Amino acid sequence: MNTDRTDRPPAAKKVCVIGASGKLGRHMVRHALERGHEVVGVCRPKSVPKLAEFEGRITVMPGATDDRAVIEEAVRGCDAVLTVLVPWGTHHYATNTARAVLDFAPPKARLVFSCGWHISRDGKDVYTRKAKIQEAVLGRLAKLLRVVDLDDQIEACRRVFDSDTDWTVVRGSDLKEGESQGLPVWARHVGDPVLDSNLTHRVDYALFMVEAVENDALIREAPAIVGRLTPSALAHAEDRGR
Repeated sequence: MNTDRTDRPPAAKKVCVIGASGKLGRHMVRHALERGHEVVGVCRPKSVPKLAEFEGRITVMPGATDDRAVIEEAVRGCDAVLTVLVPWGTHHYATNTARAVLDFAPPKARLVFSCGWHISRDGKDVYTRKAKIQEAVLGRLAKLLRVVDLDDQIEACRRVFDSDTDWTVVRGSDLKEGESQGLPVWARHVGDPVLDSNLTHRVDYALFMVEAVENDALIREAPAIVGRLTPSALAHAEDRGR
């Protein structure tokens, strides 16, 4: 399938959303379309109906997001690739997805990946005792049940961090549904007081991912985000205003 077009507005970009059918992915598609971008969405064949609202407005490429042939075709000619790094199962799904994106995205494409706060780029993040226990218990249980492997996501992000691409890894807090509160605020390390509320609306997580495409200050950064109207974010804004 040829995903190249030449009828985009001058300021628009060609953006690939990998994992487009999920809740976060669909929000990213909406934000990208609102900005006039051309969108290519990758999702599993059985999830294609979830993208029905975008019919005629995006190019859908059915396939597993760790399928190298699918990813190679989907990212061809793209200015940006937004990837939902989901560590499904125990077969290195997230790692293989990241590898395919890193291998096949155009050299100067902006690559933006999603993950959770548990990912640490430099080991300087500070986690609460409760968070450490939850991650250890839930992570082991999920792996035992062969549902999710957090180590897979850690390895995927390590490969991104080690690459020489124009990447951004957006580390999300706990998420909830709800109306947009605007662009989330961010810090370089978990443990920063601005992040204490540990909550972001999913629609705004997607907004941050899409906005990162245009923000060169986020190249090779791993921002940890939180909703801009949460108590900790508001307290931080108030302190800065004094």
